Formats: sequence, structure tokens, C-alpha cells
Amino acid sequence: MAAPKIRMHVPDALHKGQTVHLTREQSHYLFGVMRLNPGDPVYIFNGRDGEWRAEVIETGRRGGMLSVRAASGPQQLPPDLWLLFAPIKKARTDFIVEKATEMGAARILPVTTEFTNSERINRERLQQHAVEAAEQCGGTYVPDVADLARLDRLLADWPSDRRLMFCDEALVGARTSLMSAPPAAKWAVLIGPEGGFSAPERERLKSAPFVTPVSLGPRILRADTAAVAALTLWQSMLGDW
Repeated sequence: MAAPKIRMHVPDALHKGQTVHLTREQSHYLFGVMRLNPGDPVYIFNGRDGEWRAEVIETGRRGGMLSVRAASGPQQLPPDLWLLFAPIKKARTDFIVEKATEMGAARILPVTTEFTNSERINRERLQQHAVEAAEQCGGTYVPDVADLARLDRLLADWPSDRRLMFCDEALVGARTSLMSAPPAAKWAVLIGPEGGFSAPERERLKSAPFVTPVSLGPRILRADTAAVAALTLWQSMLGDW
């Protein structure tokens, strides 16, 4: 039985012959959990230089070292797509970040709306979830998880060259085709909170020239389900699928 392919994200620039120093947490995982020994392979990536095959050259409980041997895969960049979502319960927020990473979001922006249930996030923890998702799904890119921001402030300073796909639960049964939207290379997807958008928020979004309202079907979806559905819809019509 073949050994599992172990992948790890590192911050270092990668090239053949380079030595990578491991953190205490990385060392614990590789040597305490996975029981790797000198000479064993580890596949590493940094989000810029593709995937590389490295070998363990030093083990330790508080640290260790890898030696980069050869490139094993090209850098794969996602489409220029942002995901905006209102944080919900901890485990379901984690799910959204993980699935957004797997499905090719380039940036993840938690936002507060009038009906947002959670007013705080742990950005570092969510960023680590994105890293772990990229490690597990074979990705070579890790999206940046932004600090929590107010939706109205983001909209007030929205970049003119990025279109926003607004998933509006009020459009049940009336899907607006993304293909009829003005051409744009840069996009974002907006998912509302569990309580939906307020009437003023909905009116502001619908009147903005950069917004494309879209229905996700005749059923009301949970916020985490809606995020996956919206990313699937966008990727299948305008993305790199």
C-alpha cells in the first residue's frame, strides 16, 4: 500500500537545494503524527512557486528541516474571484472558508450586515483553515482571509472594475443569468446572513451599477450551502471549470 502524499504550506521562496526550517507545529505533525523519518518525502508549496518535492533531513520535537529536491507541479492560480459572506456559527464559518478555498476563491472577505448574527471572527484561525484546505485538496494557492468589515463601507469604496454577484433570496424562482451581465474579468460573490439582507441593503445592492442580482433557486438555502451553490454557479458559467 502506497504511503499517503503529505503536503504542507510554507512561507519560504522555493527552489532546488533550498533548506526549509519547520515550525514546532509543523514538526509535531510530520514527526509526531505522521511519523516521518530522514529521507521521507514531503510535498511543499508557498502559493507562488508551484509544488515541490522535499525530503526530511532533520527531525526534532521542536523543529526540523527539509531539503527541496525538485519541482513536482506548476503554480495554479484561481480566477480573480472574491467571496463575501456574513459570519455564522463557528463550525459553519469554518466550512465556508474551507470550501471557498477548494472551489477557487482568490480572496475571502467576512462582512457584517444589518442581520449578521456574529460580530467577531478569529481571522488567523480562519486563515489557517484556508491553508489546511489547500494542503488537503492539492491546491497550490491559499486565498487571503480579510479582516471583518462592514458591508456598507465595502460597497462605498467598491472597485469600479469588479462586478458583484448578489445572491438575493427575494428572487426565488427568477434566476438572472450571469451570461447577460456586462463583461468583467474580476468578480465577487456576496452571500447574506442567516436572516437575509434588510430591505435597505437589498435596494442599495440592486441599484448599484456594478451588481448582478442572481437567484439560487426556489428554495431558501442555509448560508453555508448558499456559498457552495453560488461558487458552483459562478465557476460553471464564468470560471475555470
